[in-house]
Amino acid sequence: MTIPIPQSPPATGDSPAAALRPGGRAETRDRLSRGTYDLLVIGGGILGTSVAWHASQSGLRVAMVDAGDFAGATSSASSKLVHGGLRYLQTGAVKLVAENHHERRVLAKDVAPHLVNPLTFHLPVYKGGPHGAAKLGAGVFAYSALSAFGDGVGRVISPARAAAANPALRTENLKAVAVYGDHQMNDSRVAVMTVRAAAGSGAAVLNHAEVTGLRFTRGRVTGAELRDRLDGTEFGVDARLVLNATGPWIDRLRRMEDKNSDPSIRLSKGAHLVLRRKAPWRAAMATPIDKYRITFALPWEDQLLLGTTDEPYEGDPADVRATEADIAQILDEAAHSVRDEHLSPDLLTYAFAGLRVLPGGPGGVEQAKRETVVTEGRGGMLSVAGGKWTTYRHIGRVVMRKLASLPDGALAEDMEPLSQLPRRVPLPGIANPNAVAHRLLVSREPGSRMDPLTARQLATHYGSLALDIARLADEDPALGERIHPDGPEIWAQVVYARDHEWAETADDVLRRRTTLTVRGLDTPEIRARVEEILAARAG
Repeated sequence: MTIPIPQSPPATGDSPAAALRPGGRAETRDRLSRGTYDLLVIGGGILGTSVAWHASQSGLRVAMVDAGDFAGATSSASSKLVHGGLRYLQTGAVKLVAENHHERRVLAKDVAPHLVNPLTFHLPVYKGGPHGAAKLGAGVFAYSALSAFGDGVGRVISPARAAAANPALRTENLKAVAVYGDHQMNDSRVAVMTVRAAAGSGAAVLNHAEVTGLRFTRGRVTGAELRDRLDGTEFGVDARLVLNATGPWIDRLRRMEDKNSDPSIRLSKGAHLVLRRKAPWRAAMATPIDKYRITFALPWEDQLLLGTTDEPYEGDPADVRATEADIAQILDEAAHSVRDEHLSPDLLTYAFAGLRVLPGGPGGVEQAKRETVVTEGRGGMLSVAGGKWTTYRHIGRVVMRKLASLPDGALAEDMEPLSQLPRRVPLPGIANPNAVAHRLLVSREPGSRMDPLTARQLATHYGSLALDIARLADEDPALGERIHPDGPEIWAQVVYARDHEWAETADDVLRRRTTLTVRGLDTPEIRARVEEILAARAG
């Protein structure tokens, strides 16, 4: 079937969709170039999106730019987990685990129940392994207690019971299996929804806009010079305060502020593999490799996600990738607890890698603290590094407190006190995904029933906004066709990504707005068709 190329309608003010539709790039550049913003956030990953969201809620005039796509680097290359950090108990970080659990529960219950899903974990204990059954049993019980047993009671079960739940489990020399609960999500989708929340609160946002220099007024950083990577247009943004949230590139921007600044971070590479599943997985597996490291085997997006590595990285962050050595290491470590037939290289659909931003200091990266650090440069630019998805809302609040306590107090006068802001503002589309999926299946014209897998995919990636995508398919049945027969996504999602989610390139759509690339379904024909649809954007 030939898929028509719908053009995005003009975003006239009276349309309900107008408030949800990002403006064109030229319009956004013009908006960024006019006036002075209270806060310019450079970097649209975990940290930048959270700060932009919280700052715009507080009443500040906020701009956010990213040299690539939103969450286009490390923030979409995570282990896709929202977790309390079981291994942190080993270092005695009980308070940290409790705080992580709190944030995890808030995300899953109040902020993003349509994007964050519960996941049972099995932690196998093998003969000769680094930890015994008694120790791990006590650990998962304490772990669940710190979450007020919100996900059940951590316990130890028999190998037979664990194998019944997951036939892929390797049972040779298996002594016992510890069980606990956590959550997982699609990091790219959480990022897009957070950008949407920030824009809905008034933030001006633009991806594929690279900072080429900083603006200074009497020695203070007061904005940035930018270049649109898509058409080469150069423009600038004035701001009272600039926040450097560029992740692995944080020191590069700090050197624009002060060419003599010392390195402030070190990087650790985490690689992951995605494989087709050969059998149902009713539990994830977290297998201890040594005293410090755990390897994950996670059911994710109807696939199997394996990882991760934790190795020092000193190259260009733009060049990070999963190497053949990474692939071999991950498969070898997964084989500790996963049967060989589930780890065949023929099942591999995708491999990716991201960079953890860690504080500088002695010792190996695997022992480095996973903490967020906020610093102020000699030109007054704030730089924030570290962080993870589980606590990304908390990080946004930490930065907001820093903004409120700046010596001149200029921003504090113009922002609502953090204590006065709602603490559990939901992300767009909040809804029970089961209810949304049901409505997608039953609210259809006779003879146009949506595929159940597609309905489930839409419900768990868009929440109630999935109904807007369904309407596109109702208006044009061709947009209700699957993009690839082996994946659940439909063409309406491409149009929606173009018109409502700042998708500018095929990678934006195929890798981050949908799961086509991750599933290994990113064919040249599909990519070409997506590019045609993106090129049809009005204006």
